[in-house]
Amino acid sequence: MDIYLVGGAVRDTLLGRPVSERDWVVVGADPATLSALGYRQVGKDFPVFLHPQTHEEYALARTERKVAPGYHGFVTHHAPEVTLEQDLARRDLTINAMAQAADGTLVDPYGGQRDLKARLLRHVSPAFSEDPLRLLRVARFAARYAPLGFTVATETRRLMRDMVTAGEAASLVAERIWQETVRALAEPSPRTYFEVLRDCGALTVLLPELEMSEQRLRGLDAAAAIAASTRVRFAVLLRELGTDLTPLEKPPLPIANEAYGVAVVHAVCDRWRVPTDFRELAELVCREHLRVHHALELPPATVLELLETCDAFRRRERFAELLEACEAGHPEQLGLETLPYPQSTLLTAAFAAAAAVQLTATDRTGLAGPAIGLLLRERRLAALTRWRPTFT
Repeated sequence: MDIYLVGGAVRDTLLGRPVSERDWVVVGADPATLSALGYRQVGKDFPVFLHPQTHEEYALARTERKVAPGYHGFVTHHAPEVTLEQDLARRDLTINAMAQAADGTLVDPYGGQRDLKARLLRHVSPAFSEDPLRLLRVARFAARYAPLGFTVATETRRLMRDMVTAGEAASLVAERIWQETVRALAEPSPRTYFEVLRDCGALTVLLPELEMSEQRLRGLDAAAAIAASTRVRFAVLLRELGTDLTPLEKPPLPIANEAYGVAVVHAVCDRWRVPTDFRELAELVCREHLRVHHALELPPATVLELLETCDAFRRRERFAELLEACEAGHPEQLGLETLPYPQSTLLTAAFAAAAAVQLTATDRTGLAGPAIGLLLRERRLAALTRWRPTFT
């Protein structure tokens, strides 16, 4: 029995990057052997075991055979005679198909180290095309390593386009699309994920509502530059869906166009089964970003209405994320991440002024229910009216 460190841990060690987790392949063993040594089996489709002390994953060397469409359509085979080279051959990219022996020897049968030096993401074999999930994985790796100069190899881009033409992208299920997309949004260059998917044609299948304009991509750049959360980055991605339409396609009224944008965000989130917190922020940003951008021109009453519509007094964190998403996506900010965004400063101060208003027990005397709310609103508006001229 031989054990090898494989995949991302080997790749990132060679790149000089921190290793977050380690995966292992076991050659020359069967499930009974590992069970007898105290490993705990957790895999369903193929035997994966957890080490009794480290709890790291150890998988038996295996091969795969495509028997049906989609990424579920595989039959795996594991046996003591399966070699390390056979196991590595089923992996997606050459940089992920390297292994390291216990004595530190690098096993690299498919040129992963060569492609690391050339900064190329290249598929290991034609079997790459059998798994549509690899379209998303390659795009995500491109988003991670783009700042290091990595690009997708020409032959791999060609193969990805052929996969999309063959209908493989259409077989991806919502959960996996969202899982890969939200991970890509957290990468250093999220724009690259969408560029790769656009260039191979997959984005048209997965997100037909989205026009991947340069302004939108630069908005993602700006969000990444300020280390915005993935919720904010997702909201920036969908921020102006209602304004992507051509003049002939746009509804006749601005308010209808705004409603259309929110409806499209809702449809995208339904299709991808996006978590509620991501959905709510994206819809809020799509609906309110124009008022935020024009905050310097708004009278106090409209500022208060904006704070109320955004539920800022109860959900302060989400309101802060709204401002962050508007700042990252604003045309004046694109490529100028250090440029002050006075709208955010103004609305943050307006919120603080309004939130500081409190009703005393004397104020509440003789009032109940809606009357208390009306008085609180009047006091908040008065506070904003007194405060507002300092920002003109």
